[in-house]
Amino acid sequence: MIPTQRVILGAGLAILLIITAASIGLDVKSRSDAAWVNHTVGVLKKISDLRVLMRSAESAARGYEIYRNPSFSEEFQAVHARIAPALADLKRSVRDTPEHVALLEGTEPLALRRIEIAAEVMRLRAGNDQAGIAAVQGKGEGRGLMDTVMGNFDHLSAEEERLLAARSQDLRRTGIVLLGIDVAGALVILLLVVMMMRESRRSEGALKSTLMETTAAKQQLEAAVAERTEHLVTAHDELRLSVNVLQSTFHSMAEAVLVIDAEGNVLLSNPAAERMLLHRTGMNLRNLRAMSIVLHGDGVTPLKADELPSARVLRGEPFENMEMIVRPHSGNAPRHLMISGRPMLDGKGNVSGAVLVYHDATTSRETERQLYQSQKLDAIGKLTGGVAHDFNNMLTVISGNTETLVASLKQQPELQRVARLIDEAAERCAELIQHLLAFARRQPLQPRNVEINAAVADIAKLLRPTLGEQIEIETVLEQGQMTAHIDPSRLTNALLNMAINARDAMPNGGKLLLEAHRVVLDQAYAQSNPDVRPGPYVMLAVSDTGTGMPAEVQQQAFEPFFTTKEVGKGSGLGLSMVYGFVKQSGGHIKIYSEEGHGTTIKLYLPPGEGMTEPVTSAAPPAEGGAETIFVVEDDPLVRNFVTVQLQSLGYQTVAAPDGKAALELIRAGQPFDLLFTDVVIPGGMSGRDLADKVATIRPGVKVLYTSGYTDNAIVHHGKLDDGVMLLTKPYRRNQLAAMIRKALGHMPTG
Repeated sequence: MIPTQRVILGAGLAILLIITAASIGLDVKSRSDAAWVNHTVGVLKKISDLRVLMRSAESAARGYEIYRNPSFSEEFQAVHARIAPALADLKRSVRDTPEHVALLEGTEPLALRRIEIAAEVMRLRAGNDQAGIAAVQGKGEGRGLMDTVMGNFDHLSAEEERLLAARSQDLRRTGIVLLGIDVAGALVILLLVVMMMRESRRSEGALKSTLMETTAAKQQLEAAVAERTEHLVTAHDELRLSVNVLQSTFHSMAEAVLVIDAEGNVLLSNPAAERMLLHRTGMNLRNLRAMSIVLHGDGVTPLKADELPSARVLRGEPFENMEMIVRPHSGNAPRHLMISGRPMLDGKGNVSGAVLVYHDATTSRETERQLYQSQKLDAIGKLTGGVAHDFNNMLTVISGNTETLVASLKQQPELQRVARLIDEAAERCAELIQHLLAFARRQPLQPRNVEINAAVADIAKLLRPTLGEQIEIETVLEQGQMTAHIDPSRLTNALLNMAINARDAMPNGGKLLLEAHRVVLDQAYAQSNPDVRPGPYVMLAVSDTGTGMPAEVQQQAFEPFFTTKEVGKGSGLGLSMVYGFVKQSGGHIKIYSEEGHGTTIKLYLPPGEGMTEPVTSAAPPAEGGAETIFVVEDDPLVRNFVTVQLQSLGYQTVAAPDGKAALELIRAGQPFDLLFTDVVIPGGMSGRDLADKVATIRPGVKVLYTSGYTDNAIVHHGKLDDGVMLLTKPYRRNQLAAMIRKALGHMPTG
């Protein structure tokens, strides 16, 4: 080989070696960069999974606290078991970054403490330890811990996203440089070939040997370039797969996500944003705001322009769970949204855009509202039931003595008319108390299997003269026999009350529609209506074409004494009575109404089993007797009134103020034929307890109960226990006489 060829070949080989070394070094760096990108994506996924686990645990604990459903407890335990291993796995994944490890070591005890607090509250709730729950919740520790943990996760996620961006940029730069070096190597090889061919004209023999060596080097270099290129393509494919995973996650999220620039233009959105916010490609946030009225969480106060989520986040304010209500101008149902926002900063620390995440809480908020309404009505019912007992005691004395007074004043018409007014007022008070007891679900029902189509047809006939000619009555009844297990007299009262309300809502006339159908309320309906048990029902609907009700009136319609009528034209107890009757019967009631378009009230009643039961005819008035009646009544006025009335009917009487005194007399040998006892008496012993104790002393004792309202002593599931006889206060003299004879086993004859 001549010197010139040696110089050229030496220089070319030196350059090729440098390029090869550089290519190998960059290939190693490219593999490392790709590995770090995948590692960072994995860390972000684990942070996201931990967020979901923490939120799921908190949601399951809250669900158990509201509904006490064991499925929520099981869900909480399953999530709880995964949190500690997930935290440990995340710490191992960030061990290359000491500050991230330190942050997680500080976060781990806070997260575990938050879960321990939730578990403690659930245990206290399961044990019904209200004091313990109040003590734990009073500290307010749980919410602060959750905010701190989520804030730490946000910080860690932001740092990892920054690392992901930097490492992805390094990988792209390395790939570009590596590709450039490979191309340069190929160009150097081609240049060497050209120069060697030129030199071959001078020395063909020497050139052949050099050319063979060069060809071998070229093949080796091409193989190296092909191998390096394959590695680079593989790294790019792995990166593309990671990006695809992130995009799939983004597009499958249930929350709506908007990425905006500093001007409010939407740069990126997911399909949930189209469903939830009605966003379309190319829209600006100003376009979205123009489509709706945006209100604070109270649903009344409008959000000012500078309070909007986009305005806050573009000022650089990060926030979590901002609550607002959106009412579309299109008339679609309003949406209750929870929004979180994070500003995006450029290299100089200025706000260049933001990310907004919207969670639709409409269904959960409606469920909470219905649960609150149900709890409020239950609380009012308990208060009402407690008051009714004392009122009925007083009304028993007033109405009974007034009845006697009316009968004794036949020779003095003026005074008799005054006494009748008092008697009518007492009767009206008794009706009001009965309506209140119906609302409180404390009335003694006498349910039986009722054929609904026949009952509705009979009630429709009754309504025609009541409502007047200006109201058109129409019935739509499903074919075939439909039975419901209800008290027929209470059903008649309920439909009559609803029909009268409908008539008052149609002052200029209209149509009243009565419908009856078989329906099945499924699990989805029960989830949005917490007081409903899924299953079959008989649905009765009363619809009118009247003025309708606004939403705020619908929410209060079942409350006692709430009325929209003028003073003196309505007691506000009609729908309250209907509500209590349906609930006590084991059913469900729902109002559907819109202002100007009428109202529909649907009663979902429990279906009957077996054949319908015949209506018993009313018994004729009963007379008195000569037996001895043992009266147990704590109210002295009522006790004296009852003994006088019984004595006037010819009976012998023995009286006691409570169970203890009664037992002492009975154990001392006091004879009697019937125990007539109030259900609610003082001394820690109910009337039912007294009757049970007396039965052990005198087996086969006959018992008649009386009460101003019923409780669980003799009534279960809204129905009198089998074999129990009850005389409801207030009662008249002839009612007392009839029930005494019936309890003694002597049915009146007529």
